[in-house]
Amino acid sequence: MAIKIAIGGDHAGFTYKGLLTKQLAAAGYDVTDFGPGSDASVDYPDHVHPLAKAVVNKEADFGILICGSGNGVAMTANKYQEIRAALCWKPELAKLSREHNNANVLCIPARFVSEEEAADMVRVFLETAFEGGRHQNRVDKIPAC
Repeated sequence: MAIKIAIGGDHAGFTYKGLLTKQLAAAGYDVTDFGPGSDASVDYPDHVHPLAKAVVNKEADFGILICGSGNGVAMTANKYQEIRAALCWKPELAKLSREHNNANVLCIPARFVSEEEAADMVRVFLETAFEGGRHQNRVDKIPAC
């Protein structure tokens, strides 16, 4: 069974979203695009909330969000107790977000990384397992309630 990926963001992430969607599909992932459908200006929460809900409801195994800085999409996604959205700008950070924090959403700052860096981060994020162990106790303490 293919791993299900939810992908979305805003107008600044539109081009990268298209490239990453093609790469993920070619690699055998089941990808659902939560928009936007063009590079016209949008309000990122309109795309982030449905994506986050899909991850929370187990309709997707992981989420990938792309906007200009990565901050807005990360802040919005992290409003959900079950989401651990990690803003990453290097593959090493994507790896650590999975190993140590069991991140389930990768947030990419399209205006600050190259297409190749974005693709590398996605690959590393999806190929890296959570280490558990000493990190599990910390992850269990993340939710506010």
